[in-house]
Amino acid sequence: LVSQTLLPFETVNERIWDLGAEIFIPGAASKLVTRNQVERIVNNGGEVIACGANVPFIDDEIFFGPTAKFADENLSVIPDFIANCGMARVFAYLMQKDIEVTDEAIFSDVSKTIEQALSQIKERNNKLTQISTAALNFSLEKLSF
Repeated sequence: LVSQTLLPFETVNERIWDLGAEIFIPGAASKLVTRNQVERIVNNGGEVIACGANVPFIDDEIFFGPTAKFADENLSVIPDFIANCGMARVFAYLMQKDIEVTDEAIFSDVSKTIEQALSQIKERNNKLTQISTAALNFSLEKLSF
């Protein structure tokens, strides 16, 4: 980009966490969001983090480290395996027999899948926080035979 008012990356990266957005969607790369950045989102009115990237928080743990836990205890964090399931669900949908292959049908199926997952989580945890904790526990229970 070329502009006389273009701000350096460092300036934007410092200011963006204090803007006061209600929804934050970390996407495109993993392990980018720090504890300090989550604290700033919380302190500036953030309400929801919808994890568009796999494992967006900078933690050593694979699934659920201290930054992810802090975020989940203070915000509505939609976990990556739900918020980021779109293409996996599209492939599953397209592998079915006798389906309608239109953008509307595909988007509808993905939306229903995400809605169903969130509804099941809400049955277990009706709070606005600890959604990721409930989702992870529910998913692990489903994997246990």
